[in-house]
Amino acid sequence: MFFSFVDELRAAGIPASLKEHLTLLQALDADIIAASPEEFYYLARATFVKDEALLDRFDQVFGKVFKGIEIDYGTEAVPIPEEWLKKVAELYLTPEQMAEIKSLGSWEEIMETLKKRLEEQKERHQGGNKWIGTGGTSPFGNSGYNPEGVRIGGEGGQRSAIKVWDKREFRNLDSSKELGTRNIKVALRRLRRFAREGAADELDIDGTINGTARKGWLDIQMRPERHNAVKLLLFLDVGGSMDPHIRVCEELFSAATSEFKNMEFFYFHNCVYEGVWKDNRRRFTERTPTWDVLHKYGHDYKLIFVGDASMSPYEITHPGGSVEHFNDEAGAVWMQRLTNTYPSAVWLNPMRDEYWGYSQSILLIRRLMQDRMYPLTLEGLDEAMRTLSRKA
Repeated sequence: MFFSFVDELRAAGIPASLKEHLTLLQALDADIIAASPEEFYYLARATFVKDEALLDRFDQVFGKVFKGIEIDYGTEAVPIPEEWLKKVAELYLTPEQMAEIKSLGSWEEIMETLKKRLEEQKERHQGGNKWIGTGGTSPFGNSGYNPEGVRIGGEGGQRSAIKVWDKREFRNLDSSKELGTRNIKVALRRLRRFAREGAADELDIDGTINGTARKGWLDIQMRPERHNAVKLLLFLDVGGSMDPHIRVCEELFSAATSEFKNMEFFYFHNCVYEGVWKDNRRRFTERTPTWDVLHKYGHDYKLIFVGDASMSPYEITHPGGSVEHFNDEAGAVWMQRLTNTYPSAVWLNPMRDEYWGYSQSILLIRRLMQDRMYPLTLEGLDEAMRTLSRKA
C-alpha cells in the first residue's frame, strides 16, 4: 500500500496545501515533464518546497513514499502511477493546532532559547510546548511537531527540524563503480598536464642522431616516460539531499580515481567546516582538521567540490548553522579559506542548472566560488576542466 505523498509532506512540516496538490496534478495532466521519476521529483519539489531549510525533509519524504522506484538517469522513462497522487489523507494535526505553533524568529533567537532551556530543564519531559522532550510542540526535542524546531535525539517523528541533533549514517562512494560511459574520463583528461619524469621508456631518435653526429660515435638518447602531473583535491558532499545523486557521483569518483595519480579526496556534508573525513563510517571519530588540509597540500593543487549546494542558508552564513553540530565559524569562512589557498577551484553540481536560480543557498555558494559552478554533466565537466586549465 502506498503512503499518501501530500499527507507525508504535511506530517514532515512541509506546508502542502490542496492548491499546490492541484497544481501538481494540472502540471502532470499538461505533460510538461517526461514520465520519469527524476522529472517528477524536480516538479514536485518545485511545487511544494518554498523554503530551502525544508529540502532535506522533502528528500526524506520522497524517498519514503516512492521507495523502490529506481531513478535511472538517461535510460527508459518509467511512468508515475496516478494513484500515488490521489491518496490524500487527513492531517496529523488540525489547522488550528498548527496555527498555534509560532516560529521563534531568527537563528540567533532559536539557539539562545535552546541554550536557556538546557540550563533550566532538570528532568525528562514528554508532551507540551516548551520543555525539551518528546511528543509535543516545543521547538526542541523529538517525535513532536514544530515547523522550525531543533531535533534532539530520537527517530525524528514528524522530521520537522531546521537542525538535527542526532547521528546520521552515510555510505562511502564506491571508487570501483563501473562507468556507464567513458565520456566522463575523456572530459577529465582535458585537465591533464604531463611532466617528463621517471625512467626512460622510448628511444629519442632525433636526440640520438644529434648526439652521434656531435661525438662521432653512437650516442643513444632515451625519452623519459610522461606522467600525469596534475595534483587534485576532491571534496565530496554526501548524505541528505545528495542521496538521489549517488550514482553519478560514484561514476565521477571512479573516473577521477583512475585518471589522476596525485589525487586526495575528502567527504563533507552540505558545507565544509572545520573538519572533513575519509570514511563515512568513522566520520565522528576520525576527522581531518580542515586546517591540516590547507597546510599539507600546496597551492598548486586543483580543488573540485561536488555537491548540490542545497541546504539552509544558515549553514553557510552563521556560526552554529551546521545541521549536525555547532560550528564555531560560518561555512562561508571556510569556503573562502579554501578558495584563497587553492585559487584553481570549481564546484560541480549534480542538480540541473535551470533550478539554481530558485535556491538561495546555491546562489550563496556560487558567489563564494566566483560563479565557478558547473552542472555535473558532460558539457559542464568539459567547461569546468577548461576553467581549471586556464587557472593553471
